[in-house]
Amino acid sequence: MAVIEREMTIEEAADRVSSWLPGHRVEILRGSIIVTPPPDGPHQGTIFEVGYEIQRAGAKEAGLRVRPGIGLWLPTGRADYAIPDLSVVEADYADALVGKNCYSPHVFRMVLEVTSSNWTEDTANKVEIYAETGIPVYLVADRKHDEVLLYVNPVDGKYPDPLRYKRGQSVPVPESVGVSLDLPVDTLLDGDD
Repeated sequence: MAVIEREMTIEEAADRVSSWLPGHRVEILRGSIIVTPPPDGPHQGTIFEVGYEIQRAGAKEAGLRVRPGIGLWLPTGRADYAIPDLSVVEADYADALVGKNCYSPHVFRMVLEVTSSNWTEDTANKVEIYAETGIPVYLVADRKHDEVLLYVNPVDGKYPDPLRYKRGQSVPVPESVGVSLDLPVDTLLDGDD
């Protein structure tokens, strides 16, 4: 008979789930553990292509870094953190380490999520959470609905309605990110295909 000495914290549970499911992304959003399976090829193609284009547009010269899959500490709960697919952060982001490889939101200029099987997290829950956290630009490549959503400048913890982009269009990266560039919707939805 097993004896449990104490209840596991949510952080410990997330760490355990992560060790059981290598390659899966484990996040804690509003006190709930969210597990995402490994991404598919087009998903990773999008991350690579967007990161490359932001670098080419002069991110480093602008004092920015492009980082896939780094932790974003969320003030929405005691142990909350997210791992955006791609982030544009200030060059000194490493000085903003909060803990558990998660960084303070004030160094994030833009986050990109590419939807997968749990697309509702990216198109609903994370919209609210990133707005409450004050992320200035949130870009969603919504592969389920074949469109790209651009959320900018949250006010009182809420983003205004998103700008919606369809295939054949390009998404202008807002000036607040720090680089000037347009991203083709087809690349955001399909990767490098």
